[in-house]
Order: sequence, then structure tokens, then C-alpha cells
Amino acid sequence: MRTILLVDDELRMLDLLELFLKPHGFKCIKAENGKKGLEIVEQEKVSLVLLDVMMPDMDGWEVCKKIRELSAVPVIMLTARSDKADLVKGLDFGADDYITKPFDESELLARVNALLRRTANDEANNGNVLHGDFILNRDSYSLHFKDVEVQLTLKEFYIIEALITHPKRTFKREQLLRTAWDYNTFTDIRTVDSHIRNLREKLKTAGFPIQDFLLTVWGIGYKWN
Repeated sequence: MRTILLVDDELRMLDLLELFLKPHGFKCIKAENGKKGLEIVEQEKVSLVLLDVMMPDMDGWEVCKKIRELSAVPVIMLTARSDKADLVKGLDFGADDYITKPFDESELLARVNALLRRTANDEANNGNVLHGDFILNRDSYSLHFKDVEVQLTLKEFYIIEALITHPKRTFKREQLLRTAWDYNTFTDIRTVDSHIRNLREKLKTAGFPIQDFLLTVWGIGYKWN
């Protein structure tokens, strides 16, 4: 049975999430604040985290950032705000997906199952991807260039994996969306651009010569040179 950590300061929302998930075979652990959620991530084997953004004391963005220091567990942010700036902020802090409140059971399950499915596929096929001086590590979701390692979120990993394993091929945004999310019903196409921007900044900060490899094909999408 897969375990999902639910982190929200509203007991009613915790109960609703459990009501949606439990009949589908998920074990739910509830945390009413970020501090408790972090303790559970450290102590329990968790398959996925559903994390509310707007919480007192420690908001969801800060919790997500701290989770990424502890684990590569998939994180879906729950937010009542549809502002794209909030989406980008969540991605910057390591979230893999987001759901805007209010949402229904079918949307929640689609996102949870898709993310878990991709994680399971990676665990079953955990060989490293080699491309010149670059190594993609499927165990740690990291990209290595010579002696430098950069930790990636799941979505960043899926996107760069698609690009790096098909050098010279130009991917449309829609193709990268399907590659990273495994569905595209609820996800804005501009989310791909946010992930690419985050990837470039993260790799540039680490000293990767990313400007020579991760290229924009104007009007179409992206490619790995």
C-alpha cells in the first residue's frame, strides 16, 4: 500500500483528501502544519506529499524547499490561488506539480496516479543516462557534469531526460508536457517554459555550460544540442 502524506492546516481539507484517496488503496498520514510534515518525511517511507501552500508559521513553499533538502519524494502543491507567479515559486522550491482549489476527486487521482506511475517507472529502470560529459542519475534524480552534481525535481529530470536522450531533436512544448506529466488535461502549456527556465538557472548557477546545450527553437520548443 502506497503512503501519501497530507499537509494542510485545515482539518476539513485533510479529511476530504483522505476521503478521496483511501478508497483507491492509499494510506494517508495527516499533518496539520509544516513542522509536523517535515518530521514525518524524515521518519516515514512516504510515496508522495500533498502540500498546502497557505499555512501559518511555515508556508508550503518553505516546507517544500526543506523537503527537497531531505528527500526526492514527489510533491504536489495545493493552492487556492491561480496566479502564475505562485506556480513558478512552487517549481523554484522543488514542487513537481500543483492543483488549484477547488478540485474534484478525478483531478486529484489523475495527478497523484500519473506522478506515482512515473516514479515507479524510474525505479524499475534505474540505469544512468550517459551523454558526453553529462550523466543523468535515475536513482538520485540528478545531473552530473564532470565533477559537478545538480539535484533536479522529478519534472526537471523528465524534461531533460527526454532532451538529452534525443540530441538534435526539437521537442514541441506539448511533447515535453506529455513526457513530464504523462497527461495534459489540466496542466497549462506555459508550465513547460517555467521548468525550462528553472533548469537553466539551476544549471547555470552550478557552472554548467548550459547555454551550449539546452537551446530554444523559437516558435517550436526546445532541443539538446
